[in-house]
Amino acid sequence: MNGFPILTLLTFIPILGMIAVLVIPKDKANLAKYIALIATGIQVVLAIVLLSNFNYNAGGIFEQSSFQFIEKFRWIHIKGLSWIGTVKIDYFMGVDGISVPMVLLTAIISFIATLSSWKINKSVKGYFAMFLLLDTGMMGVFVSLDFFLFYVFWELMLLPMYFLIGIWGGPRKEYAAIKFFIYTLFGSVFMLLVMIGLYFSAHETLADGSQVFTFNMLALMDAANYTADGILSPFNPENLRFIAYIALFVGFAIKIPMFPFHTWLPDAHVEAPTPISVILAGVLLKMGTYGILRISYPMFPEITRELMWFIALFGMINIIYGALCALAQKDFKKLIAYSSISHMGYVMLGMASLSTTGINGAVLQMFNHGTITAMLFLIVGVIYDRAHTRGLNDFGGLATQMPVYTGFVTVAFFAAIGLPGLSGWVSEALVFVGSFGVEVIRTLAIISTLGILLGAGYMLWTLQRVFLGNLNEKWKDLKDIDGREYAMLIPLTLIILFLGIYPSALLDVMNTSVNSLVHFLSTNVTNFSISGL
Repeated sequence: MNGFPILTLLTFIPILGMIAVLVIPKDKANLAKYIALIATGIQVVLAIVLLSNFNYNAGGIFEQSSFQFIEKFRWIHIKGLSWIGTVKIDYFMGVDGISVPMVLLTAIISFIATLSSWKINKSVKGYFAMFLLLDTGMMGVFVSLDFFLFYVFWELMLLPMYFLIGIWGGPRKEYAAIKFFIYTLFGSVFMLLVMIGLYFSAHETLADGSQVFTFNMLALMDAANYTADGILSPFNPENLRFIAYIALFVGFAIKIPMFPFHTWLPDAHVEAPTPISVILAGVLLKMGTYGILRISYPMFPEITRELMWFIALFGMINIIYGALCALAQKDFKKLIAYSSISHMGYVMLGMASLSTTGINGAVLQMFNHGTITAMLFLIVGVIYDRAHTRGLNDFGGLATQMPVYTGFVTVAFFAAIGLPGLSGWVSEALVFVGSFGVEVIRTLAIISTLGILLGAGYMLWTLQRVFLGNLNEKWKDLKDIDGREYAMLIPLTLIILFLGIYPSALLDVMNTSVNSLVHFLSTNVTNFSISGL
């Protein structure tokens, strides 16, 4: 694979698809659906090629040699005479064991969301152009190793999502879109300020021996590259690293979404069309936790260790609070939205353990939650297309009318509950094993197990109300799922079953990189001064 720009292709093939969508004649707008399907299908193939050529035994934190499929060249280079000196920004992409599962997840969910978009008939060209632009933004976040490039892709995602909700959403679409935009932009401003502060606090040594300020993530992870007088330098007793860490963490927490920054999510999910809900829950939420693992943890290791209890606390709150809110819902889609908040709490709990087992469980939970919750939102979309209602109390006895659909629902529900043999069980078990082993957060982990009981409560209660009992005569003519819906649900079902039986297929990919991160956090903290706290 040397010299083959697979990461660039993975990232920008949707842009080529978007251009093709925009130039097709207006009277042939339905071609946009096939163009989007081909573009996202190529992405899936490339993601599988990436996975099959990935070296499981390679991994690291701040060494370029530890990353694979590196693509790096000069992007923005300005030679100046002022104190700022040379401005150097690289087009720098690469993947490790933490990012590869996210690349694969993004490709799979984007392809399935394209199939789910097949019934979009309003402004078809505009919809698929925005959809493909969103795809590029998401993929770029997971492969960028330059903070400036990462930020460009992070912001690129914001605009298309705003329009996809605001134009193609439900009755309160404008409100939900503006709320999403403001929350996300608020966090992005914090991220921008920290990014600039880090840039002027660290340097990168060029081939000729000269030193320049840098956005290179790998350089920003190494304490040896910081200048003593930098505003965010770990060696400066007047540093603002604690404030910077909180600001950066808030930016990522909004995307997770972490309590109390979660209120945009239920509104966005309820008003967004089904495929956009699938993208939101399946991929976008993972960008928050990925950003913490890729940026916050290795760039601020000393503060990460100081605040691990608080990260676990908010993870526990997400788990319990999200589950309790889900129990109170009467709208099927809003119930799944709150369950998504709850299950992202498990990711935070595993990350807070700072252990190999816990973080492996967190990354695996990111992937598993992406596939499970995507399937859950597709399930809601299937019934809403037929019945035009999402009220849980409006149904009853659908198992006799739609047996195949009920089978898919059962798999998704029990995977979300964490039934052994399905993918959700493995990742949640690893999260709890990892967090139980850390005395500092053990009590929070024990309390968090209540989320398992509450999750079983709202999922089984939903199953009872919608699918069991006598059939509501109002729905006696509902048809079971069709071929397109099979194409959406079968791949997700197979992934859930496969990873439930053989989770090492992904754990082997991420283990070396996670071990390197844990080792870095435990041994390199001494290189940083925490006097600024």
